[in-house]
Amino acid sequence: MKLHLSKLSGLNLFSGYGEGYVLINQKRYEHSLILLPDLMIDNWQAQTVEQLGIEHFECLFPYQPEIILLGTGANLCFPLHSLLTTFTKLGIGVEVMDTKATCRTYNILVEEGRRVAAALLI
Repeated sequence: MKLHLSKLSGLNLFSGYGEGYVLINQKRYEHSLILLPDLMIDNWQAQTVEQLGIEHFECLFPYQPEIILLGTGANLCFPLHSLLTTFTKLGIGVEVMDTKATCRTYNILVEEGRRVAAALLI
């Protein structure tokens, strides 16, 4: 599916998604990654929701995201409760959703000027 592109030039936005991939600024990615408006971490080592620990997100801490959107693929799947509790203690919001919803929500939050990060398991 293609997404409507914003007029926010120079920022990372999702321009589409499909089975096993996402498009970021019209470029296709078929592996897990983390996206911020001005940065992409495309060598993210996370593969499954079950394996996720706080160490998978430490690369984000210097960028001080106010919210992390966790896209879990085609289906919604929640990580361990202890991981979500850790984010709460750190003052970082986390929303877990399927990848399609993550892409749409991320673009909206970027357009609002929010400091958001999308962590996608592809």
